[in-house]
Amino acid sequence: MRGLLVSNVMSLDGFFEGPNHEFNWFTPDEEFIDYAKELLRSVDTLLFGRRTYEHMAAYWPSAPHDEIADQMNSLAKVVVSSTLKNAEWNNSTMLTGGIAEEIAKLKQKPGKDMVIFGSARLASFLLEEGLIDEYRVILAPLLLGRGNPLFGDMKKQLRLKLDKTKQLRSGVTLLYFRSAA
Repeated sequence: MRGLLVSNVMSLDGFFEGPNHEFNWFTPDEEFIDYAKELLRSVDTLLFGRRTYEHMAAYWPSAPHDEIADQMNSLAKVVVSSTLKNAEWNNSTMLTGGIAEEIAKLKQKPGKDMVIFGSARLASFLLEEGLIDEYRVILAPLLLGRGNPLFGDMKKQLRLKLDKTKQLRSGVTLLYFRSAA
């Protein structure tokens, strides 16, 4: 069975984006780029909510070619949305209903792991459904003061187990969590 990972950046005060969905506060350095490359090599499917998908689809197809851009553009993509009319970014399919059941079916298919970037509401829903195998929080050493919380849509308490940490020279800390259940 393939795993489902989440990899999201979070400020020290718990936000994954600013109040207007801005993400310009996180500046990736060489070590973070290496982490991203390694992660993309380990997966074959990207899962997104609509807003993150639209943001990524607007950027990556015209991004300068490098390993990350090539992976982002070539990997299979699944966008979960009830409002998006079509998913035109290369190798994209849409999922409009039965989200938990359909993701569970995807996990049963052969292949590499899948990853969710951004898409905090989707990630929180799938975490509560018990479908997330690993949650990676990329903790940025800054306070945004306000914004959209990474776990703002959680409806129940979940215990997680910290599996591993990795401190980057920039002060960013990678936190690897699994369900404690």
